[in-house]
Amino acid sequence: MKGQNVPLALERDEHDDSATHILAQDENGRVLGTARLRYLEDTAKIERVAVLEEARGKGVGRGIMAFIIENAAEKGDIAKLKLGSQTHAIPFYAALGFETVGEEYMDAGIPHRDMVKDNKVKG
Repeated sequence: MKGQNVPLALERDEHDDSATHILAQDENGRVLGTARLRYLEDTAKIERVAVLEEARGKGVGRGIMAFIIENAAEKGDIAKLKLGSQTHAIPFYAALGFETVGEEYMDAGIPHRDMVKDNKVKG
């Protein structure tokens, strides 16, 4: 599966072994989506969020993000969450409370903007 044709050399890096990898699976164990999470001091850095094309629009990405947001809140020492969003996905992350920061930039030939969310526990 090629996805967005990002070269494997750009997908795998020195952070893979120490990062937390999140998988969303269907009832048969088929992986529908994934994300990578790294904790950097007081920041949860969300990376490589991807959902199979046929699973998009069915809540898979929202479920992955809800899991990450909830776990970061429970961690207790995380002040913010940060990610680099492809520009077309900005509305998806904005609906989850993320705000754009900085200028647009290219990553693997795809336009992105950084987004952040304060990590405040509700209640």
